[in-house]
Amino acid sequence: MTPPAQRNRPDMTTKTGDVQVSISFGRSVADAAYTHVRGVLDPAILNHSIRVWLVAEHLGRRQGIGDLAREALAVACLFHDAGTAAPYDGPQRFEVEGADAARAFLKDHDWPAPLVQEVWEAVALHTSPGIAERMGPLPQLVRQAVLVDFGRSDLIDPADQGPLLSALGRFPRLDIETVLGDAVVAQAVRCPQKAPPSSWPGGLLAAHLAHPMHGGVNPAF
Repeated sequence: MTPPAQRNRPDMTTKTGDVQVSISFGRSVADAAYTHVRGVLDPAILNHSIRVWLVAEHLGRRQGIGDLAREALAVACLFHDAGTAAPYDGPQRFEVEGADAARAFLKDHDWPAPLVQEVWEAVALHTSPGIAERMGPLPQLVRQAVLVDFGRSDLIDPADQGPLLSALGRFPRLDIETVLGDAVVAQAVRCPQKAPPSSWPGGLLAAHLAHPMHGGVNPAF
C-alpha cells in the first residue's frame, strides 16, 4: 500500500492550564487531525484523546505495527470522541458521528479506502466491549487505550507504567469522566435516538433520567 503524501508540518502545541505543551504525532495527516480536533473538542476531551493516543501508541509499538498503521491509530484516537463536538452532533450515536467525521477527514487527505474503514471501525466501536477487541489492531488498540485512561492498569506492563504515567500526566484530566458523560447525555436528552437502550450512551441517559439531580460522574460511566 502506498502511504499518503506527506506534507510539511509545524511543531504542535496544546495548552494545559497555563502551560504550553509541545506535541507532534509524527506524520503530517495525524498532525492535521490534531489541529482539526483541537478546534472543536472540549479541553478535557482533547486531553483525554491525546492520552488515549499515548497509550495506544505505546501498545502499538509493543505489537510492532508499521508507520502508516501508527498514523491511522493516531487519527482514530484523536477522533474517537469527536462525536461529542457541536459540529458533529448529528442524529446518530456519538461514536458513529465521530467515525463519520474521521472518514470525511481522511477522504479529504486521499487515504486509501481500506485504511479509512479501519479508522472508522476503531472510532465507532470504542465503546463496544468484546467486539472492538476482535475487529483488528486499530479497534483493539483504541479500545484498550480508552480502558487504560479510565483505570485499567492491568493492560500495561508494570515496568512501563511509571514512564507512561509521567507522559500522561502532561495532559491533565480536567474532570474528564464528568465532562464526557455530561456531553453524551446532553446530546441524548435533545435527541434520544442517539442513545439506544443497549448502548453505552443509552446507559448514561437511563442513569441520568433515573437520577436527574445527581452531580459529578454519571453513575453509569
